[in-house]
Amino acid sequence: MRLILLGPPGAGKGTQAQHLVAKYGLVQLSTGDMLRAAVKAGTPIGRQVGEIMASGALCPDDVVVAIVEQRIEQPDARKGFILDGFPRTVAQAEALDRMLEKHHLALEAVIELRVDETALIRRIESRVAEMNARGEPLRADDRPEVLHRRLTAYRDQTAPLIAYYRQHGMLRSVDGMAPIPEVAAQIEKVLTATTEAPQRGSVDKALVKRSSDRRRIGKKSSGRKSVTPPKPTRALPKRAAAKAKSKAKSKPGSKAKSKAGAKAKTRSKRKAKAGNRRRKGS
Repeated sequence: MRLILLGPPGAGKGTQAQHLVAKYGLVQLSTGDMLRAAVKAGTPIGRQVGEIMASGALCPDDVVVAIVEQRIEQPDARKGFILDGFPRTVAQAEALDRMLEKHHLALEAVIELRVDETALIRRIESRVAEMNARGEPLRADDRPEVLHRRLTAYRDQTAPLIAYYRQHGMLRSVDGMAPIPEVAAQIEKVLTATTEAPQRGSVDKALVKRSSDRRRIGKKSSGRKSVTPPKPTRALPKRAAAKAKSKAKSKPGSKAKSKAGAKAKTRSKRKAKAGNRRRKGS
């Protein structure tokens, strides 16, 4: 099972990803974690990422895709994974599609957590107030002004992904404003329907097979009898051919009549000869 969770900051993607990891044994792949791990490991790509991050620039799409590619090839990702924080743009989504196709893989679903941004901001502000009351430290991302900037970046860059995956028939939307257990139940319902449905590639192959089967059956049951061509015959000699032709033209019984006529003619000749002998004797 290979999934993408889409939604603005604070929509609850991380919470739902943890639920899916625990239930299905998937791996949550965070691009930030993968980039930091690559830098720490000192791989060639990691060294390149380290230089980019040190300069304060954003990693190019091809570098991020290469990091994701290395990660999904590891044994713990074979059962499936959830992409968190990637892709962020349509260009990254297209690069991800090409990379998965190279490995003969495909996404099962892209799940969008729909939220009301105004209600989302109120939710974050309420959570911040509760943390302040308990004396808990705040993350930088929890501050309302930071959240506003992140929401603006999401609308500008990531929101077009919704249209992209909808056009590709991959998008499934759930109500991200519902209580956490209800959101989890909605996601599980979507995944159940998705995994029970045949994949696009297998559907195409099945349709082709059924079509060819129908054509074969149609040929067998079309009701037309097969006509066996006559065996070639050897040419007959001219006299035999003429005789056979005359026999074919003769009517039934003509042979018997010709024999009777010949006998009658022979009898008449014999009678004539006998009469001639009697006259000579007299």
